[in-house]
Amino acid sequence: MKKISVGILGATGMVGQRFITLLQNHPWFEITVVAASPKSAGKKYKEAVEGRWVMKEPIPSRIASLNVDAVEDDLDKITKKVSFVFSALDLEKEKIREIENNFASRGIPVVSNNSAHRWSKDVPVIIPEINPGHLILIKQQQKNRGWKQGFIVVKPNCSVQSYVPLLTPLLKFQPKKVIVTTLQAVSGAGKTLNTWPEMQENIIPYIAGEEEKSEKEPLKIWGNKKIKISATCIRVPLKDGHMASVNIRFTKKVTKEEILRAWKNFNPLKNLSLPFSPTPFITVMEEEDRPQTRLDRMAGLGMGISVGRLRQIGPKSFSFIGLSHNTIRGAAGGAILTAELLKRKGYL
Repeated sequence: MKKISVGILGATGMVGQRFITLLQNHPWFEITVVAASPKSAGKKYKEAVEGRWVMKEPIPSRIASLNVDAVEDDLDKITKKVSFVFSALDLEKEKIREIENNFASRGIPVVSNNSAHRWSKDVPVIIPEINPGHLILIKQQQKNRGWKQGFIVVKPNCSVQSYVPLLTPLLKFQPKKVIVTTLQAVSGAGKTLNTWPEMQENIIPYIAGEEEKSEKEPLKIWGNKKIKISATCIRVPLKDGHMASVNIRFTKKVTKEEILRAWKNFNPLKNLSLPFSPTPFITVMEEEDRPQTRLDRMAGLGMGISVGRLRQIGPKSFSFIGLSHNTIRGAAGGAILTAELLKRKGYL
């Protein structure tokens, strides 16, 4: 099968690097363009990231030798070499919207990791296992904007991946109140422990804008505004992995066994044979001290969600701990899975 050509916008940043490592040897997609800011343009990719490559895997040799294009200045050149692009841009939101719109208007689908378009009414925010039906918005988006082939699809904030997939199979039990505290690794800010000395031996109990995203984005993903979510987001001195401590109150009575069964049976993509779809999607852990970030963030090659410490704390209330890998499931890997879904559904 001939592979689909894809470009990475923001290819030199942390999420761009993660895209590059994950797409190596992908059975459907092949990177043909790496694009970044003008200061990197014209260089070989290996030169552009010299001293800034933070992945444990080496730069794939084919990518290392690619010339870096300028995201804006080389727009026409890029569009001739790709069928779609992943956006991992780290710019002002207005500028990102402008760039993504420019690609889509030229017939190039954009699968974005950025939050710039998450609240655009006609742009679907997709977790493939949860709301694939929202892809129907693409047709309305194209009609609204006069685009024929191009469109924009975004993935949600990385932290919601640690609890929204766990809440989704419980929606049938009518949750009405969710209190969540997320413990988020430094890579969620595009940094490492070495480049962020303030995080050494430190915890920061505030992440700008994160609590609003954590409370509102799940409601758009579900298309349900009746559930009240209250979030506290904390930065912790870990390289990768976002953990969530969740307290949930239901309208209906539900048993611990029913919750466990709902998690274990929840794998809605199992018949689509998507390369990045993990089996199982949710790993239920029985040990009292699991999941643990270092031990369990790579469940399903980083695409799975782990859950444990399920406890009943009231007649209709439970608590549990969720865990996801923030730069794989929560960022690049989640976007790749979304692109796989788009291909399977005939959008790419």
